[in-house]
Amino acid sequence: MTALEAIVLGLTQGAAEFLPISSSGHLVIVPAVFGWDKPAVAFDVLLHLATLLAVVVYFRDDLWKMVLGFFTKDPARAAERRLAWLIVIGTVPTGLIGLAFDDLFESLFGAVGFVGVFLLVTAVVLTLAERLSVKRGHDPARMHWWQAVLIGVAQGMAIAPGISRSGATMAAGLGVGLDREQAARFSFLLSVPSILLAGVWAARELLTGDVVMPSLGVSALGFAVAAISGYAAIAGLLAYLRKRPLYPFAVYVAIAGLGIIVWQYLG
Repeated sequence: MTALEAIVLGLTQGAAEFLPISSSGHLVIVPAVFGWDKPAVAFDVLLHLATLLAVVVYFRDDLWKMVLGFFTKDPARAAERRLAWLIVIGTVPTGLIGLAFDDLFESLFGAVGFVGVFLLVTAVVLTLAERLSVKRGHDPARMHWWQAVLIGVAQGMAIAPGISRSGATMAAGLGVGLDREQAARFSFLLSVPSILLAGVWAARELLTGDVVMPSLGVSALGFAVAAISGYAAIAGLLAYLRKRPLYPFAVYVAIAGLGIIVWQYLG
């Protein structure tokens, strides 16, 4: 792997992990477009750790308050404790879906055309979420447990390459009454255990064979680019969503999806 590949793949993972455009889909598309080899599993795990670092650093205060609330009985931290439990509850269906359908969706990572189809699904989900949602703007910590489960199920379905994890969870958040910014914040907090579990699950392959990694310098470059771009994507999206809708992202993934389908099946 060259330094240019590490930069491009790191930028792709970092930005697309949090923007509602599907990082898994783009990590299939980008190497296919440039004719690059599929990144090694170890490098993929490294990029996941980089985006995990980005979200942990950005939400460090929120996460620390949730940890304190989870492990203490302080009444003043009741909201943080409830939010922590909602994150746990939302993670359960994600993990179950991942375990049940991992082999099925893993096979789709080599089918670029299917990524195009799933990008169109993401476009429809984002559009319907904006048009049909009832935004009450309440705090995520006030959600019911079944609403956290619903968002977790949406996150689990994003195991398919081309279905955006952040897009699916934000759409579900809008559907249960959160405003755009609060839906995005809950999505990002929910991504912490999700990204960690995804990285651990991918890392299992490292135990069954030789670990193949780019050079230390190239690996460090990819990690740094993914972490920095991930942090920037979180901050930028939260600022954007305070006043603007998800429609531009829906348009982008629709165009990308149609382009991929034409390239793969009609080209």
